[in-house]
Amino acid sequence: MAIKEAYFASGCFWGTEYYFENFKGVISAVSGYMGGHFPNPDYRSVCTGQTGHLEVVKVQYNSNEVSFKELAIQFFETHDFTQTNGQGPDIGSQYLSAIFYNDEDEKKISEELIEKLNSMEYKVATSLYEMVPFYEAEDYHQDYYERHQKVPYCHSYKKIF
Repeated sequence: MAIKEAYFASGCFWGTEYYFENFKGVISAVSGYMGGHFPNPDYRSVCTGQTGHLEVVKVQYNSNEVSFKELAIQFFETHDFTQTNGQGPDIGSQYLSAIFYNDEDEKKISEELIEKLNSMEYKVATSLYEMVPFYEAEDYHQDYYERHQKVPYCHSYKKIF
């Protein structure tokens, strides 16, 4: 088994985690924070919008079963990648759309998907960032919808590709 990790920010990490948890080839989806300017952020500080962190989900997957491209397509098809100020009703810099890529291949795949979406007349707001440290969110954020027996309020699946 070839285990890899991918990092996606698409608004509230609860919904992002929900859609990746049961996706083929995904081993785990963990909520956390990336991209800010100080180590070991917590939810309270990230919510101020002052830390620069985004809510991100670390997706651990078996690359023999699913490709990074398939995961990236799932990412784009489960949130509004055109929204510039957050995601759904969640407004703020911590809720922006982004992919943190591990290498040039992931960057190239992400750029190609964004180019394809632009050619389909979408105005893509998703940013691409080089990999930075991932900080796992507090326990009460993990598996949120599964534990509360609810479904996401600001994420839904929409076939695009």
